[in-house]
Amino acid sequence: MGLRINDTIPDLAVETDHGKLSLHDYVGNNWTIVFSHPKDFTPVCTTEFGAVAQLKDEWAARDTKVIGVSVDGVEDHKKWKADIKKVGGAEAFFPIIADDGLEVSKAFDMLPAEAYLPDGRTPNDSATVRSVFIIGPDKQLKLSMTYPMNVGRNFAEVLRALDGLQTAAKHAVATPANWQVGQDVVIPATVSDADAEAKFGEFETKLPYLRLAQLPT
Repeated sequence: MGLRINDTIPDLAVETDHGKLSLHDYVGNNWTIVFSHPKDFTPVCTTEFGAVAQLKDEWAARDTKVIGVSVDGVEDHKKWKADIKKVGGAEAFFPIIADDGLEVSKAFDMLPAEAYLPDGRTPNDSATVRSVFIIGPDKQLKLSMTYPMNVGRNFAEVLRALDGLQTAAKHAVATPANWQVGQDVVIPATVSDADAEAKFGEFETKLPYLRLAQLPT
């Protein structure tokens, strides 16, 4: 059985280009983005790592750590980071897990249990290792997205989703489609009108089950 929303992630001991670490220790009390790749020195993945590196200040502003996963070894990761900096114009400051044994890929349900890396493999052998996982400070999986190899990930959307998760967790609300920070939030159906008024002040009732309000400042 793979990881599902609100499952606790496995506390794997992993090798990275920053040394050996425990996933739970790395998360600590932070939000954490885990993003995976089927192979080093591949074109789309290099642009994605560059995009994550460029967002260093955005991750820090959200008290969020990032960590990459690639199904290659530590020495390849170290060499690849020079290409990432060249393409992205920013230092890849985060660790990259060396998942050449596929422990992380299998534990996070990106590859089946019987998967292996053949000699002379290509990215197609681990093509499904193309996911983003957002982990909460409670070490639980909050969101996952998986992409094919030919579509680069939109890390502006990852940031937007992270903002939504953090807002929902902090204020006990939900967020509507296309929500951005500062826009109205959804009042949960379990909150009475009286309690909603006490918490939010005025709110808009679109439908009996859809009420929108501004977060109190």
